[in-house]
Amino acid sequence: MPLCPSGQPEIGNTVVFGVVGGTVEAPTIAYLTESQPVTEEILALSDSVKPTEIFRIASSCQADACKHFDGANCRLATRIVEQLPTVVETLPACQIRPSCRWWQQEGKAACYRCPQMVTDNGYSSKLLQEIADP
Repeated sequence: MPLCPSGQPEIGNTVVFGVVGGTVEAPTIAYLTESQPVTEEILALSDSVKPTEIFRIASSCQADACKHFDGANCRLATRIVEQLPTVVETLPACQIRPSCRWWQQEGKAACYRCPQMVTDNGYSSKLLQEIADP
């Protein structure tokens, strides 16, 4: 089963593969050199905010149980590639790439946009909110 790079910590097979940096308006992901299994200790580091506001978490793709899945593809990945600009010119040093649903489906185009994605960002632009709305 591929990994969803916008996963939730309570779903199985979860790892943290990045930390949100940048600004609220222009976040950027700092990719970890080694993915870390999601543990209670790691989740506690988020303190009073949702872990998905400060960590990029990958979890098992939920396929048909996910509101973004159309039976064959992740529509979120498709919308990201179709509507967002690239933010990097080279592939990020991402530890989940070989098993990433977005990579498997969209290839490099998804990776060039991935560093701007935050799973839970209450300050995201209207465009990002529309892209994330299934």
